[in-house]
Amino acid sequence: MTMSKHCNYLQVLKRNSVDPTPLREAVLRSIAEQTRPLAATEIMAAVQIRTSINKVTLYRILDLFVDKGLVKRLSAGDRAFRYGMGETHHHQDHAHFVCTRCGVMECLEPELFHMDVKKLHIKGKRIINHVDVRFEGICENCRE
Repeated sequence: MTMSKHCNYLQVLKRNSVDPTPLREAVLRSIAEQTRPLAATEIMAAVQIRTSINKVTLYRILDLFVDKGLVKRLSAGDRAFRYGMGETHHHQDHAHFVCTRCGVMECLEPELFHMDVKKLHIKGKRIINHVDVRFEGICENCRE
C-alpha cells in the first residue's frame, strides 16, 4: 500500500496546495514509501538519512499534511500517534492492526473490512468526517 518510488512528491504537494519544499517532500516521501503507518520518531529518523530536521518542524509539517488530508493521524491506543497516507484514488481507506506487545501498526487490505459510512448518515443527523478502525492483538513476530 505504498506510493510508487517514482512518484513526484513535489507535484503531490502542489496539487494539495502545500508549498513544495525539500523538507516537506522528504517527510511525505518517508511516509508514502512505507508499508505501514509510522510514529513521528520513525519519520524523523527516515528524514534525517536525507537531511536534518528538528522535532518542532517535523510536527508542524505533519499537522499541515493532516489538515490538507495528505496524511492521516492514527491512534494506536498508546501515547504516540502513527502517520500514514491519506485516502486518494491510489490509496484506499482501510483498517489497521496494532500489536499490543511491540506497538507496531500494520495496514490491513481494504477488502478485509468494509463499512459503508454513507449508511450512517442516513440513520442519524450526524456528519462523519473521519473513520478509524483499529484491531488489536499480537503480531506474527511477537507470537513466535
